[in-house]
Amino acid sequence: MRKIILFTTVTTFLLIGITSVQAQKNADDKIKKVLYFNPEVEPDIDEIKEPTNNAFFDVVSDSFSGRRNKMLRAEVQVPFDSIDRQTIMDYCVNNDADFAIVSKVRYFKVGIGKYVFSNQVVVSMKLFASDGNLVTESDYDTYRKNMRLLGSSVNSVKIGTEGAIRDILKKLRKLKPNEAEL
Repeated sequence: MRKIILFTTVTTFLLIGITSVQAQKNADDKIKKVLYFNPEVEPDIDEIKEPTNNAFFDVVSDSFSGRRNKMLRAEVQVPFDSIDRQTIMDYCVNNDADFAIVSKVRYFKVGIGKYVFSNQVVVSMKLFASDGNLVTESDYDTYRKNMRLLGSSVNSVKIGTEGAIRDILKKLRKLKPNEAEL
């Protein structure tokens, strides 16, 4: 009788251990890695590239901190309008990424005559799968969508990036409702 109880106890603990390991593997499989390239900045002025990159990646890292996804950053700028599929595939394979996002930040001034109130931005993003195919794209205009007139250009980049990420996630949910969000 003692051997049967010992055997049953050991078998039960082994089965519990195996099922918990399988549950951990399933949770790890759902983590998606997203590769972000440095955004293309228009107009092409060196003084605004670094603050734009810092503001852009501050928002991107903040938006990924609450999700179970991993953000990867490539210190390379890929041209937004002429994206090579093979380049996207190579970067995704080399960085073990599931998706890649290529973005562009275009500045424009809002004002009357010679008086400039603020610098507004249009943040455009394209989401590519690891095989180089375009999944979805989004544009967010801080002046038209948020109706901000006053504010710094850094805040405009942050608001535009948040809006573009929200739009991409919304479009992804519509495309694949059965798959977990990005």
